[in-house]
Amino acid sequence: MYCATFNFGACLNLDGASKLHGFRYHKSSPAFLNTMNLSYTHHSFGRVTHSRPFHSLFKCAAENSQTSAFVGVEANNNSQEKVVVLVIGGGGREHALCYALQRSRSCEAVFCAPGNAGISSSGYATCISDLDIYDGAAVISFCRKWGVGLVVVGPEAPLVAGLANDLIKAGIPTFGPSAEAAALEGSKNFMKHLCNKYNIPTAKYKAFTDPYAAKQYIQEQGAPIVIKADGLAAGKGVTVAMTLEEALEAVDSMLVKGDLGSAGCRIIVEEYLEGEEVSFFALVDGENAIPLESAQDHKRVGDGDTGPNTGGMGAYSPAPVLTPELQSIVMNSIIIPTVKGMSAEGCKFVGVLFAGLMIEKKSNMPKLIEYNVRFGDPECQVLMVRLESDLVQVLLAACKGELSGVSLDWSPGSAMVVVMASKGYPGSYEKGTLIKNLDEAERVAPSIQIFHAGTAFDSEGRFIATGGRVLGVTATGNDLEEARDRAYRAVEDINWPGGFYRRDIGWRALPHTQSTRKG
Repeated sequence: MYCATFNFGACLNLDGASKLHGFRYHKSSPAFLNTMNLSYTHHSFGRVTHSRPFHSLFKCAAENSQTSAFVGVEANNNSQEKVVVLVIGGGGREHALCYALQRSRSCEAVFCAPGNAGISSSGYATCISDLDIYDGAAVISFCRKWGVGLVVVGPEAPLVAGLANDLIKAGIPTFGPSAEAAALEGSKNFMKHLCNKYNIPTAKYKAFTDPYAAKQYIQEQGAPIVIKADGLAAGKGVTVAMTLEEALEAVDSMLVKGDLGSAGCRIIVEEYLEGEEVSFFALVDGENAIPLESAQDHKRVGDGDTGPNTGGMGAYSPAPVLTPELQSIVMNSIIIPTVKGMSAEGCKFVGVLFAGLMIEKKSNMPKLIEYNVRFGDPECQVLMVRLESDLVQVLLAACKGELSGVSLDWSPGSAMVVVMASKGYPGSYEKGTLIKNLDEAERVAPSIQIFHAGTAFDSEGRFIATGGRVLGVTATGNDLEEARDRAYRAVEDINWPGGFYRRDIGWRALPHTQSTRKG
């Protein structure tokens, strides 16, 4: 097995410790469209399915009757410069970001690369499927050609690969951290060292590259225990081992068999924390941070939080477990020390910090489980449908280091997303299964949004499933129960024999007798 190493040590001074390695169509503005002089053709597996003027693909947020609020920007500022936005990515998170960005009053138009079939058909963005998002020069060339004034990077991999570095060097405002700062997610070891140095509460741990030493430590600690791959493993790098046998098998899988490639060349063995997991998001401009609303996801594949971990089978916002008092503790003991620590180490973080937290049962206090350096999926979906502020202006403020004094407006009530996944996920699953009745499902109740994570068009222009997690059926309501009922009504109206979903999303926050859908 070949193990690549990445030198993140330059970013983190370890004070003598070893360095780390490791379509709702609206007219867009005439001035902008005159510079385009284009028509857009949608291709479906090589076959042209329709062609229409380019302007019909752009959502003009100025014509949106729903107002947006942004501190420091007058609500009636018609002279505010409009911004063309490029979203990097092609999943459910990016679909939700496109939805929120095109609603912003200061948004001129949204591109999404590569995008997906759902984003393309929704009209929220124009998908650029052939733009290589790992080729910084190609992305820069596209931005200059189309006058892009803000790039929002969705997935973690392009960030770790240095896309934000290239764009910022070219003078293009980019919401997302540098490769050095993205090590917070790219290397668990890096994150743990930072926590130790700046007294950020987290589970105790040890890092290993030697499987025999790791196994000896595990046997000393006992089960349950957590085994994590150091690097990015597409959501498959964490084993919560309830028995010693499971833990030792995880060590062999990563360090001996090399099942996760270079991501598993170093592992983190971490104490098992008992409590309630919650997701906490903060926007960061390098020095300042402002919290987003709380959210809680469901990692296990089965009802009652059973079965293997997944990328997330559903989420809701707000999360009652994260009280205002706990939010303040999280900001002061975890988020702010992280932001200040990264700045002190010479790699300022600009972007969204997604803290996976455990509200520990024995202390009722939060501990950091892991950091992600992008919006979570599916948490992003419930946050974006509740956000009422001008997202374009907020993200630009972060890029410019101007978040101090900014506040965000959120709709009252709750939101829930139920993920529909291909049968067999998170294991092997069949691709190409037909999905029907999506338009009808979006109309079964008010405020339904179906965000696509893994869909494409077949040769007849019909939606098919191409991924594990495929749809995020999202709804808002006056309270969580209403949002839950609306979301499940839409789910049950979708005709997809090849898919499945959990029936108990929100069970922690709802009375037990009401938290599981029949069927």
